[in-house]
Amino acid sequence: MSWSCDGVPKNSSEPYNVSGPHSPYENDGPICMMCGLPKEAMVPTGNGGSKTQPPIKQILMAVAGILVVGGGGFGLYKAFSGKPPSSPTTSEVTSTTTTTPATPGEFLSSKAVSAPLISQGEKILLTGGKADAEKQAGAAAFVGKNWDDAIAKYEAATKTDPNDPETKIYLNNATAQKTGNPLTIAVVVPIGASADAAKEVLRGSALYQEQFNKSPTVPGRLLEIVIVNDEVGKTVSIAQDLVNSPSVLGVLGHGIDSSAQDAIKTYETAGLAALSPVSSSVSIDPSNKATLKLTKLLEKTDEMLKTYLQKLGETVANYANKNHSPAAVAIFYNSDSVYSKQLKELLVVEVPKASGKIVQEVDIKASATFDAKSALASASQAGANVVFMAMSKDQVEQAIAIAQANKDTSPPLALIGGSELYNPTTLIKGEDAIKDLVLAVPWRWEKDDPFSKEASEIWKGRVSWRTATAFDATQALTAAISSNPTREGTVKFLTQGTLISGTAKEFDLFKEIPLVKAVEGKDGPAGSKYQFDAVK
Repeated sequence: MSWSCDGVPKNSSEPYNVSGPHSPYENDGPICMMCGLPKEAMVPTGNGGSKTQPPIKQILMAVAGILVVGGGGFGLYKAFSGKPPSSPTTSEVTSTTTTTPATPGEFLSSKAVSAPLISQGEKILLTGGKADAEKQAGAAAFVGKNWDDAIAKYEAATKTDPNDPETKIYLNNATAQKTGNPLTIAVVVPIGASADAAKEVLRGSALYQEQFNKSPTVPGRLLEIVIVNDEVGKTVSIAQDLVNSPSVLGVLGHGIDSSAQDAIKTYETAGLAALSPVSSSVSIDPSNKATLKLTKLLEKTDEMLKTYLQKLGETVANYANKNHSPAAVAIFYNSDSVYSKQLKELLVVEVPKASGKIVQEVDIKASATFDAKSALASASQAGANVVFMAMSKDQVEQAIAIAQANKDTSPPLALIGGSELYNPTTLIKGEDAIKDLVLAVPWRWEKDDPFSKEASEIWKGRVSWRTATAFDATQALTAAISSNPTREGTVKFLTQGTLISGTAKEFDLFKEIPLVKAVEGKDGPAGSKYQFDAVK
């Protein structure tokens, strides 16, 4: 039976962490597709309704969109679940490659076109660590399906290098294979392009995998995670390999570039659920009637992305004006990135609202070469006292160059940036130049936060927002799969929507974005004397 929601809870005076009032919307599932309120929130207390406690974090899942509060590249994830319930024909999934489906019991990579990029534990994708020898021994045992030996070897590797998520995942995979008939998902990460970011995501997925496998919701079936290296130029081939592997029930990963969108279309066609970072540049396929029915939901998801970026701009604008009043901001961005351009445009709007002003907009891609030193000198001459680096994750080196040039500027300008600059490279290569750099992130580590504590104990060090949000996303996808362990069942579950509890201390991302600052400390990455601490 359908029910109507207007975004205003009727059963409790306690606030739900949702997007707020909206026009009445008819829902068929247990939560509102517009705001995330559960059905019972529309039943007044005393009229048969029951008061429920809102979860720490809420994940709104549907065919067109999934909101992970504090998740994804921009704090948001989109779920693409394709056209249920029919499975693709061989011709549909092999239109551009000649992939052969793997038979039961074979490794996914055995028939894959992109075999070197895919591993359940039979090959090592992240090399160069302290436990390489033990990991290779574990892989050899895994190839031979000697599960007890693989478990022993990978367990030894986790003791040698407890910070390595690949080892932890393969250890749990070996246990899942030994148990038999695992629930399999694929996590696609940019190992070649950004090994640090890939590890951060894998730590979140590995942490949830271990928790799930201790108490599986599907009796006798453990979670198996296939790690996939999202190599440039191979994204679509990878997607087709995963589509053509019947045991893969869902996919987590990919980015927002054109090749990633092509991969997502492959999943849509095949009816394979996939969680991928949201971008307003993602378009609706007019030939897909199931998608067209959810146009309004897609628009709502993109609205949430814009709201997140707007709040990010508002947060940093207020911070800049409070600490460097009156704020005169020079924005550095790269025009080849949708994220960077959107953030720049919103900063142009939000900074004046906070009584600051924009003195320069610097496109680092405007010419073939970018001279950070002359750009900083120009910004300083224009009267800037704050530099906001609204740059994408592939421009970290340029951000570091800006910070180093700023160190030689007299007086130095305050440096602020977005979550894409939150990584070990910034702290290690930036050295003293990044001292006091402030970043706006979807989630931040705090010593009193339960998730921060648990993750830090397991990984022997602080974890990033990518780890926290990957944990949430893995939990969401696994919940969908566990409801009915088939591709069709997963799609159906996503279509209906669900609420699940998330990771950590709640930040209301639609009110204020958490801030962190680079300060001296002993808890940063190896090779750096700096760490990111919460800005109170």
